[in-house]
Formats: sequence, C-alpha cells, structure tokens
Amino acid sequence: MSAIAAVNDLVIRFANVNGTGSASANGLFAKACFRMGIPVTPKNVFPSNIQGLPTWYEVRVSEQGYLGRREGIDFIVCMNGQSLAEDIASVRSGGYVLYDNSKPLDLRLERSDVNFIGIPLAAICREEYPDLRRRQLMKNVIYIGALAALLDIEFEVLKDLIGDQFRGKDKLIAPNIHALEMGYRYAHEHFDCPLALRLERRDLVGDKIMLEGNVALGIGSVYAGATVVGWYPITPSTSVIDAFEKYANRLRIDAGSGEKKFAIAQAEDELAAMGIVIGASWNGARAFTATSGPGVSLMSEFLGLAYFAEVPVVLFNIQRAGPSTGMPTRTQQSDIFACAYASHGDTKQLLLFPEDPRECFDMAAESFDLAERLQTPVIVMSDLDLGMNEFLCEPLVWDDERQYDRGKVFNQQQLEEMSEKFGRYRDSDGDGIPYRTYPGTHPDKGAFFTRGTSRDPYAVYTEKSEVYVDNMERLLRKWESAKQLVPEPQLYQPDNASEYGLLFFGTSTASCLEARDLLQADGFALDCLRVRAFPFNQTIEQFIADHRQVFVVEQNRDGQLRKLLVGECDIDPKKLISVPLYDGMPITARQVIDHITATTRSAVVTPLRQQPARG
Repeated sequence: MSAIAAVNDLVIRFANVNGTGSASANGLFAKACFRMGIPVTPKNVFPSNIQGLPTWYEVRVSEQGYLGRREGIDFIVCMNGQSLAEDIASVRSGGYVLYDNSKPLDLRLERSDVNFIGIPLAAICREEYPDLRRRQLMKNVIYIGALAALLDIEFEVLKDLIGDQFRGKDKLIAPNIHALEMGYRYAHEHFDCPLALRLERRDLVGDKIMLEGNVALGIGSVYAGATVVGWYPITPSTSVIDAFEKYANRLRIDAGSGEKKFAIAQAEDELAAMGIVIGASWNGARAFTATSGPGVSLMSEFLGLAYFAEVPVVLFNIQRAGPSTGMPTRTQQSDIFACAYASHGDTKQLLLFPEDPRECFDMAAESFDLAERLQTPVIVMSDLDLGMNEFLCEPLVWDDERQYDRGKVFNQQQLEEMSEKFGRYRDSDGDGIPYRTYPGTHPDKGAFFTRGTSRDPYAVYTEKSEVYVDNMERLLRKWESAKQLVPEPQLYQPDNASEYGLLFFGTSTASCLEARDLLQADGFALDCLRVRAFPFNQTIEQFIADHRQVFVVEQNRDGQLRKLLVGECDIDPKKLISVPLYDGMPITARQVIDHITATTRSAVVTPLRQQPARG
C-alpha cells in the first residue's frame, strides 16, 4: 500500500468529543512543532455547546511557511465514534488513521488506500487508571506519546512542554510524562517508527511567537492606556476581555495601595455596554468594548450617537457566521456593511482589518489614538479564526517613548487664553475635526456639552436646515482627513507586474498569498494588495485602476467589501470579480485558485482547472 512521504509538510487532524480534555493534549503537538523550529498553524473547530458534540483540532505544518488552512488530511487521530466514518473518509489516499482498537474497527469503515494504526488506548487506560476521568484525560496524552514515535517528535521537547503546562502543579508532571512514555513505547514496539511522514528539527521560526488574536487585542488595549471596559459576553469575543483583565491585573495595579486602576463593567446587554464606553470616553477615559455580529446589531444606535456627537469609541468585533445566531463557533468576514455604516442616517464608521496577532496588538493600540484624534468610533474587524486560534507571528513590540495621541483637547490654560467663544463643533482648522474639552476642565469656559441631536458649532440645539447641512459636510471633511491617518494598504507585487490583481484582507491573507505563488508557478501572475482600513485611500483606487480585473476575496456571501469599494470609490463593478468563500471554515489557497480559474476566460488560467489539487 502506498503511503504519503513528506518531511515537515503535513496536515494532521485530531477528532475528539467536546469536553473530554483533549484541547490541552492536542495543543502539545502544535507547540512541539514550534519548539522544533518548524512553522505551524493550528485551527480549533468546536461546537457551540459545553460538551458531547464532535470537535476537531487541525494542524498544518509547512516548512515553506504556508500557514493558511489546507484541504486534505494526511494523518487523522480518531477518538470520536460519532464522527468516525466522516473522519476516516476525510483522509487523503496514502494517509494515516490512528484509532483506538480496543474494540475491532467496523469493517464497513476500512479503506484499502489508507494506513490504519490501531492502538488499544482504552484498554491501556483501564489497566493503568482506576479513575474514569483520569482514563479519559490520560488517553489523550498517550496518543500524543504515540505520535512522538510515529512522526519523530523529539521526546524531550514534549517533556519540557509538560513541565511548562503544569508549572506550580508538580504532582501532575510525572503522571503525564508516564502517559507519554506508554504511548511512545507502544508505537515503537508495534510499528516501524518513524513513518515516511515525519517531522525534523529546523530553525525556521526565529524569534516568532504563537499567540491568539483575542489575547493580542487585550494586551494592546492595556498598552494603549485603556482603563474602562463596558462589556456583555458573546462568543467569540469573550477572551478579549479575559486577556485585558489578566494583563491589567499585572500592569494596572497601584504599587502603593494595591488598588486596581481599571474597571470592567458587565452590562445587561450590548447596547448598555456601548453606553458605558461612550460615557467613560466622554469623561476622558480610554474605554472599549468587544462583541460579535449580534452585538454590533444591538450597539448600532449608540454607534450612531458616538459618530454624530463625536465621542471616541473603540470596538473590537470578532466576527462569526451570521445572520441572526448563525453559526456561533464558525468564522466569517460578514459584518463589513453592518459596521461601515453602523446606525441609521448618514454614518461612516472607521474600520481596521488586522492580519495576525501582532497586527491585532498594533491596531488595538492604534485604534485608541485614531478614535481620539478623529473623535469617532473605530471598529477593529477581527474574526473567530484569528481571535480564538494561535497564529505564528512576530513578537509584540512597544516603544516606551511612545506618546498617546489624545487629539484636539483644550486644557484650562488654553481656554483662559482664548479671545473667542469656544465652539465644541466648530471646524477651526479645515480638517473637519473640532476641539473638545474634558468635563471639569474649566468652571465656566469650554462647554463640554455633547449633543446627539442637530446643533450649531457651539453645541446649541437647532433645526435650521443650513446649519444641519454644514455640520454633515464637516463630518465628511473629517472622513477625508481620516484617509491620511488610517493604516496604509500592503502591496505584494512580483517583478513582472500582471494585468490581474488580487485584493483581500484580514485572515484571508495567508491563503491568498499561497494561491498567488501556486498560480504563478503555473504561469499566471497576480499582483496582490491587502486592505488594512476603511476609509479607502488613493493607493487602493490606483491599484484597481492599474489592473484590467481585480479579484476580491472575502469570507461572506454577498461580496460586501467589493460593493463597498464600488460605492465608495466609484469603480466600474465589472472590474471587480467577487470571490466569496463563506462556509464558516478558514479559506484555503485551493478554494481561491478554483474560484479564479472558474470565473476567468483567460487561456493562461484555463489549464489550471485540470491540475490536481495542491497544498
């Protein structure tokens, strides 16, 4: 029987039952690859319940550094009878299936083109552990030990990881190492180890780290000076607040009194959470909230208030599959319209699109500066894939000399020296951004009154049409100013510039760049551009203008970014070809390639349709 043979190039999937303690054991595999210096990316696919339903942990190992999701499972660890048939069917021809053969495998599930590796895990655990819960937990560790022998994982690396995982709980270290050894020993005694599919130490990760995007957002908020959180829990955003609290408890504690210098208020709903943020920000604190699509829908009224009253607001939207409840534990990029024009009336909200945890950290910090500089909401558009999975990324870096940009804020002395009346909504610099004051700055000057209704430049209520129009036009001038302040798009352009472009954002990046390389190897060049913010600046418009056609990759059904580009930049819709991939799973390079080859008439691209599926 043929077997897949490769070194440091594989996809392994762990098929488990939610709530059985498999997550920490499976994580050992990904971390072991990382510590062996091999680029790796894990994806956790879990149900929206506490326990009992199938869950999968998929890890891609790529010496070439391609870390987007890839179709085709090379090795599967089957620990769930509910999904056994589906799991075995998902394996590529020549791949491997590790299963518990304490009971014989149903003959109907056998495949002649894959390699079955039976290990009596349940039987081993029954003999070794009298406690039922301990049997379940240690079974997971035993199969990791077996994988160490089968795939040639350095055993000392796993031992070190166990030591790190149970630091401070020394009595748990030896039993877990013993479980690893049992699996390792059994595999060596019963199979030819290592397999043709294996790992080998490299030095390819350098000083990179593995981090979840939500954790990076939380850390970035601490470093940005945030002190107030208004929050209502919703998957998949909760861990943003957990991370903020964890690191604020380290860094936001008064050294003398031990008192906390931050506040986290769990509100009764998302609308109230946004109200807390608006109130705190109006008072001069740096405040934020985190939510997902359903929460954005509830917050939209207050987002409109913050836009029109011009109060700084930071919102982290960890997108999931919608609409309505949708698929709470699946990923999408489907809140573009909901956030870009959040609230009724004419509103435009500033959006940032991070690519990885490092950029989550950077954009979290930048979002507070932008919100205060522009006196407007800033929404950081992450997603479940980025938020709740570990990504390989550059280390987080902070310049201790960095100064926060608090924007146009008059202090008491400046108010005293003013010869004219202070106008809260007066555009004195022509950039559309007025000056503001914090409450209590001056006893009788510098009115800090803020209105969500029509007002004149001095915050006095009015229904005069011309005054309302002037105010709305000023907000558009501020929008134009924002184009010069938001992060620039990132251009990836080969030496031989192509007439075709590929445009993408956020977590689509890794797969799109891999698709570009695979297409180029087959003779079809693509120039690539990653959108990092809305409003769009001239670079994006010029990129589209310079190409005959541009493919726009996004994880939603309706091509929301494409439509936003058409409307905001007045682009001929025929120039932009939508590549909508929205099944709730992170996209793959093959999906991008297949869509491009299916939607273009180019003779150069057509032969790619006959090419076999590639990584």
